[in-house]
Amino acid sequence: MIDMQFGGLLGLIILFFDIWAIIRVIQSSAGAGAKALWIILILLLPVLGLILWFLLGPKN
Repeated sequence: MIDMQFGGLLGLIILFFDIWAIIRVIQSSAGAGAKALWIILILLLPVLGLILWFLLGPKN
């Protein structure tokens, strides 16, 4: 039971940060193509995409 609760909480945290990252991508000054690629990457690979965006994504 505890494993399911921890997994659900971890999933919600990842979802929150993915949504936050997508909003930040949309608000960035990057071009439309770069924005689309980052959003697709974050949606297809939620954890890895988020980490890559944090490390390599557009900086404001």
